[in-house]
Amino acid sequence: MTPATKSTGSSRTLEHPELDEIRLEGVLHALSDPMRLRIVTELAAAEDELACSYFELPVTKSTTTHHFRVLRESGVIRQSYRGTAKMSGLRRDDLDALFPGLLDSVLGAAARQAGRLGGA
Repeated sequence: MTPATKSTGSSRTLEHPELDEIRLEGVLHALSDPMRLRIVTELAAAEDELACSYFELPVTKSTTTHHFRVLRESGVIRQSYRGTAKMSGLRRDDLDALFPGLLDSVLGAAARQAGRLGGA
């Protein structure tokens, strides 16, 4: 069992930073990677939780796991287990409360960049 996972009887829970533990520099670091930004963009578009298996990233499974861990530990996403699926959801309300407009600005900039670079 990893330090970020707690066993509570038959269910597993993942540790997340409390609202007052989320730091701007951690959020910006998490959003600075193209794969993590892609995950956040897809979560924002879905407006609901998605299973980690939903994402088709051009990286190894261990690298994908790393990206999700960075997003969770920075406070950008919340993850929980539902059966065997690990579900991920954007912590939009928390991020908007701490850094008003940041998430929308980053997502808008990412969309404009993708349009400018032809979807890259």
